[in-house]
Amino acid sequence: MDKRYQVFVSSTYTDLKEERQAVTQTLMEMDCIPAGMELFPATDSEQWEFIKKIIDDCDYYLLIIGGRYGSISSEGVSYTEKEYDYAVEKGIKIVALIHGSPNKLSLEKSEGTEEAREKLEEFRNKASTGRLVKYWQAGSELPGLVALSLTKTIRLFPAVGWVRATEGSSEQLLKEINQLRKDNSSLVAQIAKVKSVKEAVYNVPDLAGLDDSFKLSGTWFNGSRTLGWDATLSWREIFFYVSPYLVKYYEQSAVKEVLRAAVVSQFDLPSRSNKLDDQAFQTIAIQLQALGYVKVDVMKASDDKTYSFWKLTSDGERAMVELRAIKKQPTGKVDEKTD
Repeated sequence: MDKRYQVFVSSTYTDLKEERQAVTQTLMEMDCIPAGMELFPATDSEQWEFIKKIIDDCDYYLLIIGGRYGSISSEGVSYTEKEYDYAVEKGIKIVALIHGSPNKLSLEKSEGTEEAREKLEEFRNKASTGRLVKYWQAGSELPGLVALSLTKTIRLFPAVGWVRATEGSSEQLLKEINQLRKDNSSLVAQIAKVKSVKEAVYNVPDLAGLDDSFKLSGTWFNGSRTLGWDATLSWREIFFYVSPYLVKYYEQSAVKEVLRAAVVSQFDLPSRSNKLDDQAFQTIAIQLQALGYVKVDVMKASDDKTYSFWKLTSDGERAMVELRAIKKQPTGKVDEKTD
């Protein structure tokens, strides 16, 4: 079946205009559908809502970082970083192409203020953590990097994609459906063999419950030095934040970023180079497994690297629904006032 993937291209625009055109041409030659904001820049809340819908429809997110941080939104971050954060939040697979030597770029392709350069460096560090990153020196390298990186990402993490409506009932589709039916029957038979084996339950004496609290810690950069922060949440709050993302397998570094962003928002913590302590995060992983709400599977990709993925157990799904579902509010009776 002729499946095409939609790819959102995110970058600053004026300094990378030619590079974006070359990348867009490469994507079209790969039979992908490029999407970007060249003709509709994000400058207000209404346009941002439109951009989010475009990103929602994309299968992959391609980030290109050069020597500029870009125009700043009302939240104090650039629109490029805002798009990136939204793609992370939605769990869209990200390919990052970052300039290897931004200090060597010409003045018109660089930031002019120290504050903007600091923000750019923080964004580079954030985008370089926990995902496929390629570094480039010249714009001419980008088409080749896009072709190699995106092809590998599609192979390792296949997405839904798009097909023509006329192909929806093709012979090839019927063959695929038939094969899926056979695979499903095989899986049902395997499940029947292990049905008596329940998901791992750890018998930990005096295990903390959802209403008990846990202290998280981390660091942030104030422009001149690194400072620490602490925040105390209940296990119920922690599970509330991460559980919706775990309905399907979710990569561990992405879970950590979801939790970090939620804590920063709840406690109004500084966002500059803010990091969640990894030891605290590993304790959270173990605790949610001990509670029987989450399972963590280590999987090997075709590049022989291993990745940890989180997923809700059946008990975790029930707990999430009970915790997240909106309950009907009681209708209050208004007493009439009398003199």
